[in-house]
Amino acid sequence: MRHTEGYTRRRLLTLAAEAAVVLTIDRALASGTPPAITAPHAAGDQTMQTRAIPSSSESLPMVGLGTYRGFDAAPGDPVYRQLPAVLEALFRKGGTLIDSSPMYGRAEQTTGELLSIHEPRSPAFLATKVWTRGREEGIAQMEESFSLLQTERIDLMQIHNLLDWQTHLPTLREWREQGRIRYIGITHYTPSAYDEVEAVLKAEKLDFLQINYALDDRGVEKRILPLCRERGVAVICNRPFGGGDLLNRLKGKPLPAWVSDVQVHSWPQLALKFLLAHPAVTCVIPGTSNPRYMAENAGAGFGPMLTDAQRHQLIALLG
Repeated sequence: MRHTEGYTRRRLLTLAAEAAVVLTIDRALASGTPPAITAPHAAGDQTMQTRAIPSSSESLPMVGLGTYRGFDAAPGDPVYRQLPAVLEALFRKGGTLIDSSPMYGRAEQTTGELLSIHEPRSPAFLATKVWTRGREEGIAQMEESFSLLQTERIDLMQIHNLLDWQTHLPTLREWREQGRIRYIGITHYTPSAYDEVEAVLKAEKLDFLQINYALDDRGVEKRILPLCRERGVAVICNRPFGGGDLLNRLKGKPLPAWVSDVQVHSWPQLALKFLLAHPAVTCVIPGTSNPRYMAENAGAGFGPMLTDAQRHQLIALLG
């Protein structure tokens, strides 16, 4: 492993151990019990539910992690010290998908650094994106992603926001045949792009679509999600808390009386579980740099899914 900005493997391992202790203390304080320090990777947590990737039938845990903003941090930054515990919380709960992009600042490099010192070997399902124009430029950018993520294989390579997708798709297919990547997909996050997204889904055989979907942003329900089911495309939900106002709108409102029936303890869990109740959705990727929030988000992957009646009740609650 190469050294990164003066941080050796030993120093990164020390950060990971410290962060695991922080996570344990945070959990204990939140429950009101004295903290009992345990070693990282202690067994005992139930594993979250999975969904099958339609193109392969491979099982993928329902809740992953987005690295936008939260992982754009360097060694020495206070937030960087928390990130090993964020990954630990994800893996302890059975989550695996970590999504990044070259447009997320330092996120790919940070992810690669932290996964490289994870012991035992990281179970991460790595997803990133190509986001540039031109074949050679795309190849160069993707090679850089391999280097930054410190991996010889990327599980999912996505064409970010459909930028020059006709040019990049043949390269992705070639690399999939070579085994350098396992799945290919496209992404977007704005309703104005839905027509183009729909056209590409109809014209091309893809493994994944990453798209915006939230309790207060349900535009994909009309045509995009049904089309993904028809075409056998796995769906990753980005922006699962909407544009940022959703949780503020829900804050202070009492949780529905039935939440214990679906093993939900907070509005963020319920907002994520609303999405997972849709049969087209494969995985949600809320982003965070806070290990307690990661553990809370992962809780949405446990217990029964919402019924149609419960989903409609939540929609009505927002007006």
